[in-house]
Amino acid sequence: MLYLVPTPIGNLEDMTFRAIRILKEADLILAEDTRTSAPLLKHFGIDKKVFAHHQHNEHKAVSEIIRFLKEGQQIALISDAGTPAISDPGFLLVREAIKEGLEVQCLPGATAFVPALVNSGLPNDRFCFEGFLPVKKGRQTRLKNLSGESRTMIFYESPHRLLKSLDEFIATFGEERLASVSRELSKMYEENTRGTLRDVKLHFENNPIKGEFVICIAGLD
Repeated sequence: MLYLVPTPIGNLEDMTFRAIRILKEADLILAEDTRTSAPLLKHFGIDKKVFAHHQHNEHKAVSEIIRFLKEGQQIALISDAGTPAISDPGFLLVREAIKEGLEVQCLPGATAFVPALVNSGLPNDRFCFEGFLPVKKGRQTRLKNLSGESRTMIFYESPHRLLKSLDEFIATFGEERLASVSRELSKMYEENTRGTLRDVKLHFENNPIKGEFVICIAGLD
């Protein structure tokens, strides 16, 4: 069995009892960054073999992991934070495991975009998750394709690109489009900034830009 195990995006209390049990019972754990996962595993008393599984080695590692699964091993995949395969490694392994007829289970748990969407105050009955936009090639094409989107749109962004992205969103959707920017979700300094795109850009031009960001933008009426 391949288990995809969500880990807290900030607050360790968001780890589920089932997630802890699965990690303790697994024959081995695949982690996006073993240095990041080590404190988490130690906190919950999980002492297992941990191997790195990230975007730079996942293509090469898939065949060996599939072999382990076929031998009957229980393998748990975790990312640095949140649910594996959501803007993190995992998709390639899941696809190959399914192709090989192996069992795959994804546990419910922490992910950043759901609380950001729900507390944004924007319509959440229909939405589209865009994650990280391409850094260079294809970025403007993606934005152009979203210019007529009627659903609430969700983006991930890093701190050093936040203002640039807000400028691009203003150019694409207009400065009066409603938006919500969340950072440090579930942590002590969680912040949710709501208003027009102009408002949120002005806020972050005058306040420190730290943490990882989730941006929710209203669709066309």
